[in-house]
Amino acid sequence: MTTPARVLAFDVFGTVVDWHGSIVREVKRLNLAVDGDAFANAWRAGYQPAMAEVRKGQKAWTKIDVLHRMILDRILGEFGLNHLSEETRRDLNRIWHRLTPWPDTVPGLQRLKQRFTIVTLSNGNLGLLSNMAKTAGLPWDLIL
Repeated sequence: MTTPARVLAFDVFGTVVDWHGSIVREVKRLNLAVDGDAFANAWRAGYQPAMAEVRKGQKAWTKIDVLHRMILDRILGEFGLNHLSEETRRDLNRIWHRLTPWPDTVPGLQRLKQRFTIVTLSNGNLGLLSNMAKTAGLPWDLIL
């Protein structure tokens, strides 16, 4: 006998929300004179190497917000944006809390929620994921 599924777990970054497009739009909003696509890709490309250092014990476990900020500070120099103020850097780093869902995400999750418990399964920290859920209207039952 098989047991029907009762819980559906979702990856968040790229699956539920459009991290790339959200960063590109943020670069435009801030009027940064850089290629938004290249900037978004460079920022995200730094994530796996940073996590590899954590997994190897070369870096202490830390929130993804801190890792995103470390990567951001590094790539700002690569894109000629070292002049950005601390306030702008903080705001830019918080884009990860304001990522836009794909157009079909919220309606799809709402339909699934009628029959299943829907949860996140992500490396994102609780604050980031809960802020994102509130901003984007993501109807999670639980954030893991």
